Amino acid sequence: MNVRKHIPNSLTCANLACGCYACILALSGRYAEAMTAIFAAAAFDFVDGLAARLLNVCSPIGKDLDSLADMVSFGVAPGLLLFNFIDCVQKTVDWSHPACGKVFLLAAWVIPILSALRLARFNNDTRQSTSFIGLPVPAHAIFWASLLCLLHPSAPTAGLLYGLPPVCILVAAALLATASSLLLVANVPMFSLKIKSPGWKGNELRYSFLFAALVLVASCGVAGITLSIMLYVLLSIFNKYTK
Repeated sequence: MNVRKHIPNSLTCANLACGCYACILALSGRYAEAMTAIFAAAAFDFVDGLAARLLNVCSPIGKDLDSLADMVSFGVAPGLLLFNFIDCVQKTVDWSHPACGKVFLLAAWVIPILSALRLARFNNDTRQSTSFIGLPVPAHAIFWASLLCLLHPSAPTAGLLYGLPPVCILVAAALLATASSLLLVANVPMFSLKIKSPGWKGNELRYSFLFAALVLVASCGVAGITLSIMLYVLLSIFNKYTK
């Protein structure tokens, strides 16, 4: 048996396992642990493709398995995190009818639905071999996982948010979920972090972003992760209109 050809798929399954665990943690309201699981899934997602290329064992099954794993880890898991957050907030409101608050829960499903569309388009779009069209689903999932960690009631940064009326929080969450998810399927080029050669030439944007992200995370912690994803989007848009 050729063990080598099973290594990338094993790494993809590890991504899926982390995604499943993140879903369980999300429903339990354990945001920080769910974020860690999503980060682990992203790490496995990065190395499975790298392993497939290095071992020269790329296959259609591996490609489909990767998308299915990504759907759970970066589509369903962040959606469930947002679902739990919205559900907790809407329960603090004295609605005239119980169904009123439940409507906001629909915003959480925008994330997995448009993530699925993003992944399907990626598998059939030949333009995305060296860069991306639309925000990659791992980056989107990391954005929401880190943001919701900051908004968890036990987080030190949540104090400012919970001084606002709950309805305002629900509306803002729904609008942001819709806007960020639309970026997944937007026809906007996003640069890839895959580095083919270590030199500075041709990697100026990648290295600049990575340095800025390290500074943000080192100085701001979890908030730096959220800001890094926002910076990635802004740099990609800026790069598009300055070429």
